[in-house]
Amino acid sequence: MEQDQAAKLRSRIKSLHGNYEAKTIAIVSGKGGVGKSNFALNFSISLQDKGKKVLLIDLDIGMGNIDILLGQTSTYSIIQMLEKKIQIYDIIESGPKGLSYITGGSAHNEIFTVNNDNSNYFIEQLELVFNQFDFIIFDMGAGVTKESIQFILAADECIVLTTPEPTSLTDGYAMVKHILSYKNMSLHLVVNRVLNEKQGKQVVDRFSVAVSKFLNAQIVPLGYIPDDSSVSKAVIKQIPFTTFNSKSNASVALMEMTNQFLGIVPRKEKGSNFLKNLLKYFAEG
Repeated sequence: MEQDQAAKLRSRIKSLHGNYEAKTIAIVSGKGGVGKSNFALNFSISLQDKGKKVLLIDLDIGMGNIDILLGQTSTYSIIQMLEKKIQIYDIIESGPKGLSYITGGSAHNEIFTVNNDNSNYFIEQLELVFNQFDFIIFDMGAGVTKESIQFILAADECIVLTTPEPTSLTDGYAMVKHILSYKNMSLHLVVNRVLNEKQGKQVVDRFSVAVSKFLNAQIVPLGYIPDDSSVSKAVIKQIPFTTFNSKSNASVALMEMTNQFLGIVPRKEKGSNFLKNLLKYFAEG
């Protein structure tokens, strides 16, 4: 059965032409509790505010919280799409600034795997919307699994989120090392909840130097977000912090980071290889 599925996936790869416009970004962290989903949501909104069309997909399947951060209840999640073969258009929700998003679902016991008959359907549905967005952002679950690494490696870019806490930095570095053990891909660094500018610069510099010295790779610093009380207030009110207070220190920092990112990573002039890459990883198992 698995061999038949792999053969179907390999056949699907040959049918793809790579004419996809969206740039794919995987947002990861080494551990939970660093504000990754909150960053993913507000970064997506900030890109949307800059005139980009963004689709945010919560891939923390069964434990997603994007809709919780938005204070909204989603009709369907990825789990329902796969189980009931629902069209992707029917599970895309609308958020602030015209943001499109798909939830991963919450309070589910199901374990999401890509080595099953749903793999081909999942790819087919993604293919339908690829030319409708400038960016497709994947909010990955904390840490890494066999399934999540396939999405991370297939993505065009990867943003690693950490905090100044030693455990967060250690786990973030381990995540980068794990990714690079498979592939030397484009990596960006964001440090969340810094106490001040001095600490932010120190953490960014130390992390970047460590990656360069010990992993012989580069991770591009996007910047840091200050520890801001308006963020926690926004979370309690279930409002994105960039919407809750656009002039807060965290919001201003994120907007500056978005401007920098758009300067570093212009929209792709040629088709993305994401779908072909993902199918290849699925087929390899």
